Amino acid sequence: MIRSFPPLPMLVLLAVAGCSDTTALDWDLRSGTALDTSDAALQASGAPPQPDSRGVVSYPGYQVAVARRGDTVASVAARLGLGADELARFNALQPADTLREGEILSLPSRVASAEAAGPGTGGIIGGAVDVTTIATTALDRVGPDSPSTGAKSGGAEPAQHRVQRGETAFSIARTYGVSARALADWNGLGSDLVVREGQYLIIPTASGPAPIAEPAPTVPGEGSPTPEPPSASQPLPEETPQKASEPAKDTPVSPDLGSDRTAASSTQMTMPVSGNIIRGYVKKKNDGIDISAAAGTPVKAAADGTVAAITTDTSGTPIVVIRHADGLLTVYAGVEGVTLAKGAAVKRGQTIAKVRSGDPAFVHFEVRKGVESVDPLPYLQ
Repeated sequence: MIRSFPPLPMLVLLAVAGCSDTTALDWDLRSGTALDTSDAALQASGAPPQPDSRGVVSYPGYQVAVARRGDTVASVAARLGLGADELARFNALQPADTLREGEILSLPSRVASAEAAGPGTGGIIGGAVDVTTIATTALDRVGPDSPSTGAKSGGAEPAQHRVQRGETAFSIARTYGVSARALADWNGLGSDLVVREGQYLIIPTASGPAPIAEPAPTVPGEGSPTPEPPSASQPLPEETPQKASEPAKDTPVSPDLGSDRTAASSTQMTMPVSGNIIRGYVKKKNDGIDISAAAGTPVKAAADGTVAAITTDTSGTPIVVIRHADGLLTVYAGVEGVTLAKGAAVKRGQTIAKVRSGDPAFVHFEVRKGVESVDPLPYLQ
């Protein structure tokens, strides 16, 4: 008697439904089945990123929230200060939907880091507002030089993929050259690997380079193929090398750059205001320096650049962020009367605002490489 069997996709679904230990599953269908996806996962994926204390993972181009046990879309939104309806719509969900532990929600707008959202660790002189927290929040609102695209991940920031109708976790994994298991781990997918239309997925990044392809095996007795030398296709040009004892020909006289060096060009940046530094740089406590100056003193751009953001703190105090060459950002807080708009080009020494009144009055100045703060003094000396 000929026995009939269910089709292969049904067998896979039955195996998934009946298996409580997802680690034992053959996620990539590579255990002797007709479907071989070995070539779709050439690179080993790294570990999923770890969220901060509020469950947020931040990248330059986007942020995601990692759900906790018992979370709903509404509870995540409340924890992060976002609208529940907006967060739900952005992720193709309803506010009351229950989330799996570890499930990823893409955030429709940037939120402050956990450090910025919590109590400040470096109070300013006289108990004033912690401008470090304010400046860090401002930086969270500064986007990357260019928007993130759907290209395959290969750098520090993983690509994001929005699920289209008809796509599955396996088809998406094959598209990006990662394993379905890694895709599930990074996004908190269920054991059935179900994805929904409109859902945002993080594409796992590789933990190492793809293995080097081995040359095709040869038949015994034929020997190994001889590689073609570089000169086989085109002979090397004839050269008459110059003797070391001969003087170099047509060598221009080297200019004396030191003679043209001025005090203004001797440093990469200029002080935004003239005054005493009343608080120095301490990583993660005071991510910049506080410079004492009289209220109303012009605040100048430290270097040529473009205004990346003009934002305010909860009391309406302006914060200016300027983007410079080589991935540098400068942050100016404790100012008022901003004279520029976002996107405006600025020159070194150009007035961008005035010092805000305070007791004491001062400017908080930061230098950042990307989003990491660095000591501003080496750039100013």
